[in-house]
Amino acid sequence: MDINSPISELPLVGPVYQQRLEHLEIRSISDLLHHVPHRYLDFSQTVTIAYVSIGDIVTVKGQVVSFKNQYTRGGKKIEILELQDSSGSIQVIWFNQPYLINSIKVGDQLSVAGTLTWFGRKKAFISPEYGIGSTGRIVPVYPETSGISSKWLRARIRDVFARLPKVDEFLPTRIVKELGLMGYWEAITAIHFPKSLDEAKSGHLRLAFNELLEIQTASLKKKIAWRKNHSVYKLEVNGTSLQKFITSLKFKLTKSQQQAIKEITHDLASEIPMNRLLEGDVGSGKTVVAATAIFEAFLNGYQTVFMVPTQILAQQHFNTLNQLFSPFKIRIALITGAGITKDFGKSDVFVGTHALIKQKALFEKTALVIIDEQHRFGVEQREQLIKRAGKRTYVPHILNMTATPIPRTIALSLYGDLDLSTLNELPPNRQKITTWVVPTTKRTAAYKWIKTQISGLSAGRQAFIVCPLIEEGQTETTISVKSAKKEYEHLQTIFTGLKLDLLHGKLSANQKNDVINKFKKGNTDILVTTPVVEVGLDVPNATIMLIEGTERFGLAQLHQLRGRVGRGSTKSYCLLFTDSESPKVLTRLSAMQKNLTGFELAELDLRLRGPGEIYGIRQHGFPELKIASWQDIDLIKKAKEVATTLLMD
Repeated sequence: MDINSPISELPLVGPVYQQRLEHLEIRSISDLLHHVPHRYLDFSQTVTIAYVSIGDIVTVKGQVVSFKNQYTRGGKKIEILELQDSSGSIQVIWFNQPYLINSIKVGDQLSVAGTLTWFGRKKAFISPEYGIGSTGRIVPVYPETSGISSKWLRARIRDVFARLPKVDEFLPTRIVKELGLMGYWEAITAIHFPKSLDEAKSGHLRLAFNELLEIQTASLKKKIAWRKNHSVYKLEVNGTSLQKFITSLKFKLTKSQQQAIKEITHDLASEIPMNRLLEGDVGSGKTVVAATAIFEAFLNGYQTVFMVPTQILAQQHFNTLNQLFSPFKIRIALITGAGITKDFGKSDVFVGTHALIKQKALFEKTALVIIDEQHRFGVEQREQLIKRAGKRTYVPHILNMTATPIPRTIALSLYGDLDLSTLNELPPNRQKITTWVVPTTKRTAAYKWIKTQISGLSAGRQAFIVCPLIEEGQTETTISVKSAKKEYEHLQTIFTGLKLDLLHGKLSANQKNDVINKFKKGNTDILVTTPVVEVGLDVPNATIMLIEGTERFGLAQLHQLRGRVGRGSTKSYCLLFTDSESPKVLTRLSAMQKNLTGFELAELDLRLRGPGEIYGIRQHGFPELKIASWQDIDLIKKAKEVATTLLMD
């Protein structure tokens, strides 16, 4: 057995347990050793029984005075143990574990760790962790799943240590000493069999560093590999002609837009193909920046492929680019699953969904590939698109874009292979949106207010009502669509006299277009929708965004949904509906009322809820850390420095 052996090589791990371990992402011996405890029970720190109060989470130690199985009226077994020390006695209760009678005997010294609660009229520990004997052990408690307990995991880890030779250190001794880290095998041992909580903490730090180092190393390797490529077409940047395009715009560029354009045009003139991420808040003007790169490719006689994740967004970019390039003879084709807008063989720009990948003919003179919301595409899809436009080590310039605010520590780690440009300002014409958190008690009043806002003297204004997906990070399902349909039917009884329509991802492409076009033309007053409108829908007359079940969303996603309004000259509002009375939830949502930027909200959610809750990490292709934390900026920086040192040596 070695550290990379499959978990099935361990005793007592057959097909059933292998399947259960899959839920914990444990497939190998290494996975098991890196399945770190989420807390420890310190049996060495005990309190006397007489001083324990209801609700206390403590460890007590004493002698087993009695232990018996007792049947309930329903025929279930309860195990009732009485534990005594010099100050008094306490009950310890387990349910349906009659085998404990054979392992715990009257007269044994027993340590019990748990929360003291009521059992009937008596104080008791219910289903606590326990240890037999007077040893002052520190016991790890692991993330568990159905059929896999911490006790079972501890036994399997002991089996590993009995069979596995010590694993060698893989970092240079100099680096380990400079960073003050534990040795690798020493850290593995300290995590699972700590002599003290401080030792466990040091072990955790080393394994967290390893996890971050692996991500940074993979990222830098991709960057080094990319720099061995050559631009399939080298572009000559014409500053005078580019200025003509910028002058033709009906608005002034922000400073961050100007800086991003400078960085992109510098990349386009290089023999090494551009590989850049343009990150910008909702409405910060990423499309205009991308348009300058498209314009440069056009001036050089080459084409651009612009791939987006949804048909709604493809149509939006198609319309926007046609407006931006109207003074110039730039031909744009729209290619989606619904078809092609024109003869794409005569086009300079191809905008579309993943349907673009299937069109071989449009890649003959492609110098630039733009991928919007690139994390929504699979790695294979992105690579396929790039390969189509290139020839072996000759590849097109790549511009990735995202409106998903990503905390900088995550962006620099996950996108270390990309150069980063950030748009951190909103154009001066963008309005601030007034945001309110609306509790259940004010729901009826909110509906009345909305009705007055979009009828009578305010006729012509429109509203979005967004129903959440059933679970955070979940893709759209039949259940969530039914939820939106049910809400749509209910709201028709609330907003009598107004025209409502329904939009969700299960509609056909033609049905979606029909719903969206009616809303854009003002034929619909209220659009009930799932979060399919998160990106790409621009309706200047929409002045109200109502979001249901806001406790289910990350703040960054709420901010993106809010960005669908406030795009015209009329004052706009966002109403955050929640049935939750949790102080934590209400604190999070109140941050939305402070007009923070998307990046500030993403950083706040990172602190309050962790990265998995920001935007549905797995849905968007971001790896979830099992040991380290994205909040540990210093450790992330150290991991990046070490990765650079190791790869450059």
